[in-house]
Amino acid sequence: MKLAQYFPVLRWGRDYQPQQALHDLTAAVIVTLMLVPQALAYAILAGLPPQVGLYASMLPLAVYALMGTSTTLAVGPVAVAALMTASAIAPYSAIDPALGIQAAIILACLSGMFLGLTGFLRLGFLANFLSHPVIAGFISAASLLIASSQLPALLGIKGGGDNMLSLWQGILQHASRAHLTTAILSGLTILILVASRQYGVRLLQAMGLTPFWAQAMCRSVPAVVVIVGILAVQGACTCMQGVATVGDIPAGLPALTLPEGAYVMWQSLLIPAIFISIVGYVESISVAQSLAMKRRERIDPDQELIALGAANLAASFTAGQPVTGGVSRSVVNRDAGAETPAAGLFTALGMLLATVFLAGWLSQLPRFILAATIIVAVMSLFDWRMFADTWRRNRSDFIALLMTFAITLLVDVEHGISAGVLISIAMHVYRSSRPHIAVVGQVPGTEHFRNVTRHAVKVCPDVVTLRVDQSLYFANARYLEQKVLEVVADNPSVKHVILMCSAVNEVDGSALEVLEAINQHLSALKIGFHLSEVKGPVMDMLQHSTLRQQLNGKIYLSQYQAYAALACH
Repeated sequence: MKLAQYFPVLRWGRDYQPQQALHDLTAAVIVTLMLVPQALAYAILAGLPPQVGLYASMLPLAVYALMGTSTTLAVGPVAVAALMTASAIAPYSAIDPALGIQAAIILACLSGMFLGLTGFLRLGFLANFLSHPVIAGFISAASLLIASSQLPALLGIKGGGDNMLSLWQGILQHASRAHLTTAILSGLTILILVASRQYGVRLLQAMGLTPFWAQAMCRSVPAVVVIVGILAVQGACTCMQGVATVGDIPAGLPALTLPEGAYVMWQSLLIPAIFISIVGYVESISVAQSLAMKRRERIDPDQELIALGAANLAASFTAGQPVTGGVSRSVVNRDAGAETPAAGLFTALGMLLATVFLAGWLSQLPRFILAATIIVAVMSLFDWRMFADTWRRNRSDFIALLMTFAITLLVDVEHGISAGVLISIAMHVYRSSRPHIAVVGQVPGTEHFRNVTRHAVKVCPDVVTLRVDQSLYFANARYLEQKVLEVVADNPSVKHVILMCSAVNEVDGSALEVLEAINQHLSALKIGFHLSEVKGPVMDMLQHSTLRQQLNGKIYLSQYQAYAALACH
C-alpha cells in the first residue's frame, strides 16, 4: 500500500481490462497526432533543436503514467513553459547552441528535483502564492509574447527578442524583406486551423458523422497540414520554393545521460527552474482537478508534484526540455475516451515510433506550419474579458493582474512572474493587515447580530459591539486598536465595548499584547471591555495570558448573552 501511494499504477493496473486498453489506445493515437507537431513547435519556441521536443515527449509521459493520479492529464512540452525556458537559456544559446541545450536539460533536472522535493515535503501550498489574477495576467501576456515571437517564421524573416518591444522592433526592421509565398501560405494555414477548431465539428456532424469521429477528425487537422506541407516540400512544389524547413532531425533515440554543466550554470538556472515548476504545477493541477471533477475522481496534489518531478527528471536524463501538463492535450485525451493513465504510455510509444521512423521525413516540415500551430494553440490563452471582470470584482486584484501583464510584456518573462509573486504577497499582507471590522447590532426578534450599515438592527448607545472578521496577528492588531479607539471617540456615551470573536480562529503573541493595551486604554476611560463567542483554541491562549486576569469586563459564551447583560432595556 505504501508503494502504491507513489506508484498508483499498482492500483489501477491490477484490474486493467481489454476494453479500457482499446479506449486508451484510441485516445493515444489522436493525442500522438496532435503532439508530434506540438513537440517540434514547442522545442523551437524554447530556442532548441526540434528533436528536443520529441525526446521530452517519450519517457516523461511514461513516467507520469506510472506515478500520476490523474487518468487524463497529458504531460509534455507546453507553450508557456517553452517560453520561460527560452528566456532562461537565451544567454547560453547566444554563446553556443550546444550550451543552450545543456542549459535546458539542467532546467528540466532542477525543475524535477524542486517538484519532487516539494511533493515529498508536502509543500504544494506554496503554489498558492501565485494568485489567480497573477497567473491570468502572466499567461495572457505570455500568449501575446508567444504569438509575436512566431511572426518572423510566418513572414519568412529573421527576428527575436525578450519582450514585446524588442520583438516588434525586429519584426518591423525586417518586414520589408518578408517572403511573400511564406506569408500567404502562413495565412492560409492559420485560416484552416482556426476554421477546423471553430466550425469543423458542427460541419462534420451536419454531414452525418458521430460527435466522436467529428472531433477526432478535426483534432487531426494539424497532423494533416503537417503531412501536406512535407509532401509539398518533397515534391519540389513550386509554391514551396524559398520556404524555410525545420532542418535535420537526428534519427534514433537519445542516450540516457546525467545532466552536466558548471556549477555557475546550475546556480544561475535555479530561480528560473523554480518559476517554471510553480507555473507548470499550477497549470497542471488546475487542469487535472477540473477533469477529475467531471469523472468524480480524486487528485492527490502532493503526489502530482512527485509525478511531475519524476517526469522532468526523466526529460533531463533523455536530453529533453521541461515538461508539464497541457490544457488542450488533456482535454483531447479525455474527450477521445482515455480511461486510465495507460493512454499516456501508449502516447509515449507512439512518440517513440515517430522519433525513430519519421525523423528524416519531419526534417522537411516547413517552419511556418509549426509557427501557425503555436499561434492557434495559444489563441485561447488570452481572454480580454478577464480584465473587465477583475476590475468589477476587486480593484487590488486588477492591479496585480495589470502589473504582472505589463511587466511580462515590456520587460521579460522572469521579471513578470517575479513581480507577480511579490505583488500577490504584498496584496495578501495589505488585505490581512486591514481586516473587515463591523459595528453590529441585534436583528429585532432574533439572537442574531449584523452590520449596522447593512441591516435594520437594534442598538444601545451605551454598548458598542465590534465584530472582527479575521484572525488577529502582528500585522493587523494595531488596526483593530485604531478602530476601537475611533469608535469610542465617536460615541461619547459608550460604557461597554464588546469584541465579537466569532471569526477569530487564532491570536498570536503580538495581538495579545495589543488586546491588553486596548483593555488598559478602555479601563482608563472607565469603559468595560468584553469578549464574546471566543473559540476554544483562542480561549486556551487567553487562559495563559495576563489579559485573562486583567480584563476589566467578562468573556461571554454568545453575543446575545453579552448584549442581554450589558445593553439598556
